Amino acid sequence: MKRMLHHVILQILQPLVRMLLRRGVSFDEFSRLARKVYVDAAEAALYKAGEKTTTSRIAIATGLTRKEVAQLRQLSDSDQLLGEMRYNRGVRVISGWRRDADFLDENGMPRSLPIQGDDARPGFEQLVSRYSGDMPCRAMLNELLQNGLVDQQADGLVALLSNAYIPQAREEEQLAILGTDVRLLLESISHNLDVAGTLPERRFQRKVCYDNLPPAVVSTFRELANSECMDLLLRLNTWLATHDRDSNPAPLQVIEPGRLRAGVGIYYFEEPVGSQTRRPEDGADNV
Repeated sequence: MKRMLHHVILQILQPLVRMLLRRGVSFDEFSRLARKVYVDAAEAALYKAGEKTTTSRIAIATGLTRKEVAQLRQLSDSDQLLGEMRYNRGVRVISGWRRDADFLDENGMPRSLPIQGDDARPGFEQLVSRYSGDMPCRAMLNELLQNGLVDQQADGLVALLSNAYIPQAREEEQLAILGTDVRLLLESISHNLDVAGTLPERRFQRKVCYDNLPPAVVSTFRELANSECMDLLLRLNTWLATHDRDSNPAPLQVIEPGRLRAGVGIYYFEEPVGSQTRRPEDGADNV
């Protein structure tokens, strides 16, 4: 089992380390962050088990010294959380623009918005206020403009150019998505390992893959996957939006006071296949 875990760790780390090297992250930096995660995870596990979360107990669980643990417990990852918050707010604004009747035209499509509207016909400022919390209207507009998601026309109206929030101009935004999306995938796989055999509790996690495809077919498949996956995500987004308390606060809150985050993530992958021997079972890995 330990040998298999080591193999899995190497597979996970290879693309991550390649990306870190390209961005000048040294091993010392990575090592310090890894130790921080070990400390946080051990502290959370002790707390969940009802045990004392002392520096000594965490040091025993992680193999780190008490001095290292004490120092690492003082570190904050607020900068990463800020990036995630910005991403989530952008998602909420775009989603609200697409589905909130106050911001749709007579055909049910997102209409171009003036910066400041009124109660009868709300504008971009009202949209941001409704769906991004306390983020200033101008800051959100600049964020969406930089990422090519909106266009401010000559008459001052702001037009939506994209159905989804996909950061393009700011690398830190894309890195924030890397952190959240990879974490969520690993959380789902970890959950399925923990509940092995109890099918009702397992989370959906599947892929479809063939490894002997010509380049022309892959190009066509890439376009098909982009279209089909986006259509599915938009349908799921519409369904979730009708049940989210931020859009429907009173009725759902009365019925069920708990709070959960749930969603579905889809990713496309493509890589060359080497000359290694193909086993018969490698031909397909389907749903």
